[in-house]
Amino acid sequence: MKLLALDTSSEGCSAALFVDGEVIEKFEIAPRGHTRLLMPMLRELLAEQGLKPANLDALAFARGPGSFTGVRIATGVVQGLAWGLDLPVVPVSSLETVALGAIETLQISEGQGVAVAFDARMSEVYWGCFLNRSGLPELVGEERVCSPSKVALEPSVVEWAGAGQGWAFRDKMPAEVSNLITAVDDSLVPRAAWVARLAALKFSQGLVVPAEQAQPVYIRDEITWKKLPGRE
Repeated sequence: MKLLALDTSSEGCSAALFVDGEVIEKFEIAPRGHTRLLMPMLRELLAEQGLKPANLDALAFARGPGSFTGVRIATGVVQGLAWGLDLPVVPVSSLETVALGAIETLQISEGQGVAVAFDARMSEVYWGCFLNRSGLPELVGEERVCSPSKVALEPSVVEWAGAGQGWAFRDKMPAEVSNLITAVDDSLVPRAAWVARLAALKFSQGLVVPAEQAQPVYIRDEITWKKLPGRE
């Protein structure tokens, strides 16, 4: 199986190839460089592996939540490629990708929880809670956007770790949340390598969509979107 994954949903810009179980990634922190970097990354990855776009079986992308502009960049690129190559697309939650990274980097135990938080601006965070199930993140509840003071954990889970840059607001979170967190990595951002690994599994489960259904997920409602600076 050969799958190409990309992520521009945060300040990181990355592309990865999943080739028969092996993942090769290009990653760079470039808050305003996604448009400039992404396509060269894709071309270099394919060339280094001796592959052509026609050799791919599927495409994948981090669908958000995250940077509005970044999520739209990845969506546009993956839609264009999927249309041109007639390939299925696997959308992957950006929060889920970081949960996978946390399971590995923080060595999360089976059944332990990972609470992922991204800075959503406007004094809010994107929030998602996941359990480690055989090394993979399983969503508990729903992904949402809220103020740090409104975040909550699944009460049936005893041990939790925190991941994502939204944990910079830990001092604003409820004590009953903060006190349950045993470890935090607030440096983790979505990466295409994690997107690729999750997408390969979802592909095998048939969780694919055609190009026109590869849509970004902002979580914010339309009213909040219109309140962003520069929008009326």
